[in-house]
Amino acid sequence: MTAPRPAPKLPTSGGRPWLGVNYWSRTAGPFMWQRFDIDVIREELHILAQHGLTVIRAFLFWPHFMPEPDYLDDTCVARFATFLDLCWAAGIQTIPTFIVGHMSGENWDPRWRHDLDLYRDGWLLAQQAFYIREIVQRFKDHPAIVAWLISNEVPIYGGSTDARYGKSWAEITVQAVRAAGAHHPVSLGDGAWGIEVTGNDNGFRLRDLIRTIDFVGPHVYPMSDDEVRQNLTAAFTCELCHFGKPVLLEEFGCTTDFVSEENAAVYYRHVLHSTLLAGAVGWLAWNNTDFDLPEQDPYRHHPFEQHFGVTDVTGRPKAPLIELHRFRTTLDRLEFDRCTRTPTEVALLISSYFDTAYPFTNAAERPTLRQILLQTYCTLRLADLAPLCIRELDDWPQVRLLLCPSTKALTTPTWNRLEAFAAAGSTVYVSYFPGVTQTQRGPWWPMLNQLFGVRHLLRYGLTDPVEDDEVVWTFEQPLGDLPVGTVLRFRVSGNENGRAFLPVEPTEATVIARDQHGRPALLVRPLDKGQLILATFPIEYFAASRPRSNPDASTITLYRALARLAGATPPVTVPDADVWCDRLIRDDGTEFLWIVSHRATSAEIRPATAPGLVLEDLESGAEVDPPISLPPYGVATYRVRR
Repeated sequence: MTAPRPAPKLPTSGGRPWLGVNYWSRTAGPFMWQRFDIDVIREELHILAQHGLTVIRAFLFWPHFMPEPDYLDDTCVARFATFLDLCWAAGIQTIPTFIVGHMSGENWDPRWRHDLDLYRDGWLLAQQAFYIREIVQRFKDHPAIVAWLISNEVPIYGGSTDARYGKSWAEITVQAVRAAGAHHPVSLGDGAWGIEVTGNDNGFRLRDLIRTIDFVGPHVYPMSDDEVRQNLTAAFTCELCHFGKPVLLEEFGCTTDFVSEENAAVYYRHVLHSTLLAGAVGWLAWNNTDFDLPEQDPYRHHPFEQHFGVTDVTGRPKAPLIELHRFRTTLDRLEFDRCTRTPTEVALLISSYFDTAYPFTNAAERPTLRQILLQTYCTLRLADLAPLCIRELDDWPQVRLLLCPSTKALTTPTWNRLEAFAAAGSTVYVSYFPGVTQTQRGPWWPMLNQLFGVRHLLRYGLTDPVEDDEVVWTFEQPLGDLPVGTVLRFRVSGNENGRAFLPVEPTEATVIARDQHGRPALLVRPLDKGQLILATFPIEYFAASRPRSNPDASTITLYRALARLAGATPPVTVPDADVWCDRLIRDDGTEFLWIVSHRATSAEIRPATAPGLVLEDLESGAEVDPPISLPPYGVATYRVRR
């Protein structure tokens, strides 16, 4: 019972995936079309090409390119033509971006917009369509063009909108590209910040847009209180963006005002490799260069925006550019365009209450639900259980292990589906969670007693608070590879609503583990071919609510035991809690193994492999004998020979 993990491919140039940067010239940033320096641009492009980058995203600053209605500035257009020629001469292709009114902490309008609604005003929609169509008609046949983007983070520039208008704006602007005769891929440049990814409904819903756009382009700049969550947020975001179209990590990066250059390279390394293993098939860092423009907006009032570059103001490659070059080398050695993700036997269920605005539900629950899902994703990664993220309202492939972590609500039909899923041979794990608000606080589980073979002892309007700082489970039945007597410890966190447990008595279920007060903590109800597992504590919520909670060793141990019980243990695992592994497979059957360390010190890793598997060095083909040495925060890739 395995399921494919999505990673549809982008069109490529010369068989190489898109790897590059978002581009402004260091001479002027957004004002580069007014202060256009050919020699500097040529040098900047040459440095990028030297380091294996083949794609840049260019920005047509709207106030400069369209200073009047029904009119394009001839000078800007001519300079853009020169810019495309320079890109092509350097061996770099370009993704032009049209509606560029937001940039790096400031919004700029064409002076003729007059606060008209970007999405609803018919005249302004026609002006946007005119602008896009005219640019595309002039440049659609230039060999440097590889794709088009409609906007730069339009929810910041135009604001949120109703989902009807988000969809219609996307349709009108994308059709303007098509009406001009272009056949390149098109997407919105909106950041993929809609409800399916963030829980916030800004009017740009992927379910509505996916038939209009050709790829999804998330923009990811996390701020976290946990190092593992920080490094894996981009990967989890990519997982949430899989709706059948390729995922291009359209913006990611960090300013070296906030992080040392060496640690910026660490962040780049983890984002690049983890998103590749999460199904991203293209990468554009923010951005190509630092700036020395202290008197020019937006850098005057957002000074840290001057130092997101992968090169400095002299053109010197910074450490993140070296990481991009190394990543390119890895992609080329694998022949990445021929690779896909290995199937998985593990799935993470995303409640529809996260991505659907049901009537009379509290939207304040959604951010916490996303935190829980992210934390669970991190734990599954650290347990080497590469999950498929599945949406509650979609079709589910039959997998051996399905996890519903810290779940307050699923729709009524889903609970029937879970029972049928387990009866068909899966292990289904559900952990209790009453939610973080007082809006109908409690488990929205209409079949709780029958489904899990228990009798619950909840009291109306009240929680059963966890008053200990730590919950201690002691196993009185074996689970997977965990023997009787195993002790797992979970630190408690969260607010007064969520920090609660589910009091139950077993009826048909068997108690596997009890807490330090003798209360049932983990129970199993066997079904025809599988089983339902109930955790009475929201252990994932506890970890998600706590700073620096990873690696969450006890939950990692629990998930590995569930995988063993379900028969879902992967063929290669790493015993270390702060190191994880995953695989890709090439179309000729060759498999590649990644080992990713979140350890701040060097690590000696001894992977556990299924019988008959041998690891080989990617370059030499020599057999690799454990232990494998990794530097701090190191990433290594090997060929797997059977």
